[in-house]
Amino acid sequence: MSTTMFSQLDLSPALLDAVTSMGFQEATDIQAQAIPVIRAGADVLARSQTGTGKTVAFGIPAVECVDEDAKGVQVLVLSPTRELAHQCGDEIRKLARNLPRVKTADVLGGGDYRSQFKNLQEAAIVIGTPGRIMDHMRRGTLKLDRLKMVVLDEADEMLNMGFREDIEFILQDAPAQRQTVLFSATVPEEILAIAERFQRDPVHIEINRGQATLTEISQTYADVPMHQKADALSLLLHYYHPNRAIIFSNTKSMVDELTERLSAEGFSVEGLHGDMKQLQRTTVMNGFKKGRISILVATDVAARGIDVSDIDFVFNYDIPKETDSYVHRIGRTGRAGRSGTAVTLCCGKRQIMQMQRLAREIKSTLNQIPLPTVEEIDQANQTRTLNFLEQALAEAPQSAHEDMVSQLMARGHSAESIAATVLGLAFHQETGKLKNISVSTANPPSAKAAKVSLRARRPMAELVINTGFANRVAVNHIVGAITEQAGVSSLDLGKIEISETFTTVSVPAELLDDIVVSMRGCKICGKPVHVMPLAEQFPHKKQARPFFKDHRAGKDGPQRERSHQRPGQDLGKRRIGRK
Repeated sequence: MSTTMFSQLDLSPALLDAVTSMGFQEATDIQAQAIPVIRAGADVLARSQTGTGKTVAFGIPAVECVDEDAKGVQVLVLSPTRELAHQCGDEIRKLARNLPRVKTADVLGGGDYRSQFKNLQEAAIVIGTPGRIMDHMRRGTLKLDRLKMVVLDEADEMLNMGFREDIEFILQDAPAQRQTVLFSATVPEEILAIAERFQRDPVHIEINRGQATLTEISQTYADVPMHQKADALSLLLHYYHPNRAIIFSNTKSMVDELTERLSAEGFSVEGLHGDMKQLQRTTVMNGFKKGRISILVATDVAARGIDVSDIDFVFNYDIPKETDSYVHRIGRTGRAGRSGTAVTLCCGKRQIMQMQRLAREIKSTLNQIPLPTVEEIDQANQTRTLNFLEQALAEAPQSAHEDMVSQLMARGHSAESIAATVLGLAFHQETGKLKNISVSTANPPSAKAAKVSLRARRPMAELVINTGFANRVAVNHIVGAITEQAGVSSLDLGKIEISETFTTVSVPAELLDDIVVSMRGCKICGKPVHVMPLAEQFPHKKQARPFFKDHRAGKDGPQRERSHQRPGQDLGKRRIGRK
């Protein structure tokens, strides 16, 4: 594909100077294709991955269409998150730097209404989140009667976050003759429905979903035991020692947990998710962008506003739920011509197969990497230190340091002991608490005694599954589902009790939450099931058990519970399960 320079796009001198001052000379594919079409006044439905320069693609035509002599809001940009909206506003302000009469206003949730109202009175371009935009419309502080252009940025993400009704409300209130520009990383049916309803003969622009970018990313996975995922992550971070990395988790609670753990281990780390206050989120984002924070632990939505070009590692602590989420995540690295590495933690065969299918969908190669040992980590640290010292030795040492070495040698210390002591102080790496992790590929052939010994040393908890023998469920179905879905060993499971409509399973207490999360969306015997801790179902009755009696009477008349037995199980008790 031929290269398009910004100087070839017939920009005004003010805009071309602004673009050049931003460090841009060559237009990206989306910019080269979208800018001329939007400038011509057509509605646009553009599909392009995050990080391809979409903001400049719609920002230039947005700034150009503003009539500096007119009053009122002329351009409205909707973004799914505060971070993205703020980032978009910054980019547009840079584009309008030479046009002092083109005012902008950021209208974000969590911000002060009074300052936003003041900015809205002078703004020609408004950038905001759908909820806060609607608030100002209802208050009468934002009027769209003079609107020329509406831009929906990251439209698919806005729909995923439940903003469809808000978007429709805003578009219905905008003038019918406006221009509607829609950018999205994916184009599901909901996006097409909005385009059909609110756009007029849109021009479709589709950029290959970042495959050129993904070719610079080494996509790997590590097979790890479910109950040692955090330990495995720690080993990987110590081994690779990334300069800047993002760790993705699917839940806000896990973001907090990982952040606390890694911080206690000495990593420069902060978390980012939607429950944090805006000031705290902004502080974390700025710290990461400016290099004060090396590792960011984040959820997908919170990380949407990150635009940093030198991220060298992305770690998927949890497997993303959708293919496009995976592309968005790993696309944070391997930018601006740099190479990057994406590592996904997989727990068991099912998750490995899930990742392999995902890689096939995006036509990428996924390679397995082993978990590093403590010895390999020590060796990697030593190699990094030696390389650093060789670079430093190439420069002339400071005379003050040479004098200090001479004084220490005069006091009887050898040059070798001085150097070794200084190295120990300057390059100390705390690996004493790290432990090697072994991934078992098969269960021991005879493990009954091992089960009893293992569970005797570990506190157990119980979970409930809303299926039972009424759905033809047997113990082997339960064991197979949990071990494959959650990646735990069958040795980790304790007693399994199957009743008519419920099943209770005893599992190690430290694995309970991970297993519950991993079982979401699971099917057993073809039926979707819901899994939850027993204590949550009976919060006031710790000893209560969800038994449903078998409706077949025994010889003595009372109803009996149906029992399920696996080979080798003890039949001495009426409630039979894994012991």
